[in-house]
Amino acid sequence: MLSLRSVRRLCTATNTSSAVIATAAVSNHISEPKPLEEPALIKLKNERNPEKLFHLFKANAHNRLVIENRFAFEDTISRLAGARRFDYIEHLLEHQKTLPQGRREGFIVRIIMLYGKAGMSKHAVDTFYNMHLFGCPRTVKSFNAALKVLTQTRDLDVIQLFLNEVPQKFGISPDVYSLNIVIKAFCEMGLLDSAYLVMVEMEKVGIRADVVTYTTLLSAFYKNDRCEIGNGLWNLMVRKGCLPNLATFNVRIQYLVNKRRAWQANSLMGMMQYLGIDPDEVTYNLVIKGFCQAGYLEMAKRIYSALHGKGYKPNCKIYQTMIHYLCKGGEFDQAFRMCKDSMGKNWFPSVDSICNLLEGLLKNSKHRNAKVIMMLVRGRTPPFSKKELEAFEYIFSHTPSIK
Repeated sequence: MLSLRSVRRLCTATNTSSAVIATAAVSNHISEPKPLEEPALIKLKNERNPEKLFHLFKANAHNRLVIENRFAFEDTISRLAGARRFDYIEHLLEHQKTLPQGRREGFIVRIIMLYGKAGMSKHAVDTFYNMHLFGCPRTVKSFNAALKVLTQTRDLDVIQLFLNEVPQKFGISPDVYSLNIVIKAFCEMGLLDSAYLVMVEMEKVGIRADVVTYTTLLSAFYKNDRCEIGNGLWNLMVRKGCLPNLATFNVRIQYLVNKRRAWQANSLMGMMQYLGIDPDEVTYNLVIKGFCQAGYLEMAKRIYSALHGKGYKPNCKIYQTMIHYLCKGGEFDQAFRMCKDSMGKNWFPSVDSICNLLEGLLKNSKHRNAKVIMMLVRGRTPPFSKKELEAFEYIFSHTPSIK
């Protein structure tokens, strides 16, 4: 496990580092691109043969239209990684470092991240350590990129070595983004106490936790059912004047809904609006679900109406939640209208919800409405599986009316 000593070293580097990073002269001159056929980017996108893709990209290695196109670059590396052609990836990225753009830190950060996405973490870190060889300055930006790639390996010894060595060796002062990377990684690994201690240590040396820090920790402690610490972090954040953002509110509302405290979740959504933070579809879905689970279906319907009143349109999750609980509450007419609207947008509720709706409509002699649902079900793209369609057909043909 990463020791507190390592964290203190990382944080102390912020105060003790006095070295000034020599800024290498960055040439803005990029050699004129070779004549490029108009469909070259389209060819890259459509090429499925890894070898042909490699040669096509390599042929345009000097062309700014290709190299500066983030999607084309990332998509090419991603597909080569999917084909497990790591030799091609290494060849392309190593060659890019030798070109004029290799002297720009932003470009090298992209190389580091691309190596990381391809699962080539050693190449990513080596790129960071060797930046001086191709005349590129190191700052906290490239440090953070390499640190992020390392945290994806979940190798605590390697992470510890990097944190111990790099800040002092290269005179880099870590920032709040550096420590947020570590905190996020620790939370994902289940090392919640260590993640919290990183925040404590960074505040001791004057790096103030931001809303991302608190949101990450809140989410982790709530998900792991350590509500007392989560609540304490919420209070600490507010007391220190760090205003929660939309994501932070949604994390807190999710916790309240999970604890069946729907009214408090609704009040918190009201506080968001008072502070000038507009709820999003996630917020509304959580509050609707909270009232439904607590048995307050009428309140859920009022929130659903408020959603429309604010100019939002329900997404597939909101439709799913409302249809499920309307059927459970026996309100099949409204469930039918929502289901028809949702299916018309190609958002289909779960198979169980559709079965419950069909059964409820047929038992209440709403055969015409049931036929509409069946028509939409049969015309779905992509289609339901044969087994699922058979279940719908069986309910449609065997459910008797009770009215």
